[in-house]
Amino acid sequence: MADIYNIFWTDAAAKDLQVIIDFIAQRNPERAGEISKRVQQQIGALGRFPFRSRLVPELKVIGLDFYREWIIEPYRVLLRIRGHQVIILVFFDGRRDLEEILFERLIRQRDDE
Repeated sequence: MADIYNIFWTDAAAKDLQVIIDFIAQRNPERAGEISKRVQQQIGALGRFPFRSRLVPELKVIGLDFYREWIIEPYRVLLRIRGHQVIILVFFDGRRDLEEILFERLIRQRDDE
């Protein structure tokens, strides 16, 4: 039997998801609900099979081979596995550039301090 991993969303990742769902809901509330449900189901699967996620290619090439991602088309979920915990770090539209997303996150974090 597979181990069960606890899933923890960082505040930033939860906000990422909420912003996307709210944006979609402005035009199509039903679609927003469908996407939200699909994301929750897919993320829930990580509780049993977190290593089905892949290493993030853009980060692996610079030696950051402990960040993983789960693809929920067209979205990407960046995560880290620590012990028996899956930590969701970033949720974003996969059509956007990861480097840009991380840069924006760093700037926002600096401005919040």
